[in-house]
Amino acid sequence: MNYLAHLYLAQPTADSHFGNLLGDFGGNRRVKPLPIAVQRGLDNHYLVDKFTDSHPLVIEAKQYFSTKRKRFSSVAIDVLFDHFLIQHWQDFHHEPLIAFKKNSYQLLNERIDDMPDRMQLVVSNMTTNDWFKQYETLSGIGFALDRIAQRIRFTNNFAGTIEDIQRHYSELDAVFLAFFPQLINHVNQSKLEGGH
Repeated sequence: MNYLAHLYLAQPTADSHFGNLLGDFGGNRRVKPLPIAVQRGLDNHYLVDKFTDSHPLVIEAKQYFSTKRKRFSSVAIDVLFDHFLIQHWQDFHHEPLIAFKKNSYQLLNERIDDMPDRMQLVVSNMTTNDWFKQYETLSGIGFALDRIAQRIRFTNNFAGTIEDIQRHYSELDAVFLAFFPQLINHVNQSKLEGGH
């Protein structure tokens, strides 16, 4: 899952938000010991990623990407699922998205000095430029995916992935709607942070 989904599945605390994103920035490789609440958030991050990556519906979703882009389909699905979460936000959260984002950005910034350097840069950019606003539209998703393609250190065919997404948008949306409630339930049952 991508950043918005990880924050959605976190607890509404600065430690949980920090931990639930830390998995994408080194996580357990950090030398400095983590407070227990941050560690629980990190464990929740890994739980979410493991469940997502091995889920039959997510594996099924990869079939909607062309052969030349299939290698990076997991990355595309992660970002796309944030888009679908935004599109269906009112079905999954009682709080308006704009209020959730404002609170989440504030919580992340409370721990920014404790974050690894690269995470500080990403979180600063995310909160200053409201990345999730960009994820509301398909053109924004296409831009985000093309930026990821540019950062890959070897020649790839990931750019233009939005074409596959547009071609199979309704099928991918249906996959998300079937999958995401199962993910929420899995997090709740695991109770690594006390449930969602």
